[in-house]
Amino acid sequence: MSRSVVLVDAVRTPFGKAGSLYAGTRADDLMVRALRGLLERNPKVSPQDIDDVAIAAATQTGDQGMNIGRSVALLAGLPNSVPGYSVDRWCAGALTAVTTISGAIAMGAYEIAIAGGVEHMGNHPIGDGIDPNPRYFAEKIVDGDALSMGATAERLHDRFPHLTKERADKYALNSQIKTAKAYKEGKIQRDLIPVATRSVEFGWGIATVDEPPRPATTLEGLAGLKTPFRSAGRVSAGNSSGLNDGASAALLASEEKAAELGLGVKARLVTFAFAGVEPEVMGYGPIPSTQKALAKAGLKISDIGLIEINEAFAIQVLTFLDHFGFADDDPRVNLYGGAIAVGHPLASSGVRLMLNLARGFEERPEVRYGITTLCIGLGMGGTVIWENPNWNGGK
Repeated sequence: MSRSVVLVDAVRTPFGKAGSLYAGTRADDLMVRALRGLLERNPKVSPQDIDDVAIAAATQTGDQGMNIGRSVALLAGLPNSVPGYSVDRWCAGALTAVTTISGAIAMGAYEIAIAGGVEHMGNHPIGDGIDPNPRYFAEKIVDGDALSMGATAERLHDRFPHLTKERADKYALNSQIKTAKAYKEGKIQRDLIPVATRSVEFGWGIATVDEPPRPATTLEGLAGLKTPFRSAGRVSAGNSSGLNDGASAALLASEEKAAELGLGVKARLVTFAFAGVEPEVMGYGPIPSTQKALAKAGLKISDIGLIEINEAFAIQVLTFLDHFGFADDDPRVNLYGGAIAVGHPLASSGVRLMLNLARGFEERPEVRYGITTLCIGLGMGGTVIWENPNWNGGK
């Protein structure tokens, strides 16, 4: 038994630099704001009809702990009858929340539910509180580089020397340019939920746009940045995503329920796949996960008209593009820029990719299929294939 699953809507908070814009804001309150904003945009959905709330966080302690899915559902004012749970697949947290909820809808257990993710990297620095088992290293299960995402990116440069720092910097610059253009045209702001902020120095404010983008970036500036993960390395702050705070939320439903309620449909889920790779080259993960997903769907990469790939590192994106035969600046990839410009609050990024893809589907009805994909710490990749509900038959 399998039913069609659709993405009804998705939103996110503006992303902040870690501990900056949202220094005085709790992670769970960021998530509450995204969830409330999602429901405010979809008044045809009765809160009591929501079957479940799945919320991801990579660090599940403090204001991201206490089963954040259930906690946020209560804080957002959903009825006590609506359950919730937490998800952790590091960078693919929100993506996994979406696929887990979608599986329940597909088998008929749920009709309509919410999936999302939050990361407050100001309150929870990457790696905070982890305790790697000593056997990892004593038994050479992983190399030490596997626990440093920047080091895994340098390893990709080692493995693919033709993917140079110059190419990575050019890709990063293009991400900033595309993001600036999308902002100028009002395309990103449409899906941002304003968030109240508080600063000891400046008092109360409202966040309405992303904090991280640097539209004045130049190739010369990028070339001069330090490479903190290796002396004379190739991975810099300029060709990587930053450390960020933010939240995202998606409304998913069976296609029948969406039609019954008169809800719009932004994308139709085709299939998804996760795959593992050597932890030391974590960024390679989207390649096998995409291959698996394509095989499940009976599609080829040439059938994919739009790609939203998380820009954890420029080299990781270039590795993917190079493998599948795309140009570094292929117009099908990341229409509005990506994480190098707007940021990557770990567990929230999967839904950001989906809302960007959905907007791309609206703009390009000639495109039938698109994918959202990202790399995941400890050597994994995740890919979801979506169908464009606006597809015009390729006319």
